[in-house]
Amino acid sequence: MIYHITTKTGWEKWVTHAYYESETLDQEGFIHCCATDAQVEGVLQRYFVGQKELILLHIDPTKLIAALKYELATNDELFPHIYGAINKEAISKMANIGD
Repeated sequence: MIYHITTKTGWEKWVTHAYYESETLDQEGFIHCCATDAQVEGVLQRYFVGQKELILLHIDPTKLIAALKYELATNDELFPHIYGAINKEAISKMANIGD
């Protein structure tokens, strides 16, 4: 399982689509994800401090249509990046966080 953090507003934009995209897909060419709970916590602390109404998507990488690559981040840690939209069949669970 891999994980993606988004805002409630960011998720709701795609709720009627068969897929989900984050703004980073247009900006950077991929969707940022995490591979472990520790990575999720680190990303929350670095990029989402004080934000409420966050959603954690649980993504089954075996069901992804788009390419998945593990790449080094600036902290020399491997993070999963999805190079395309996330087909909703790959999302196995959504959890509210940051409330």
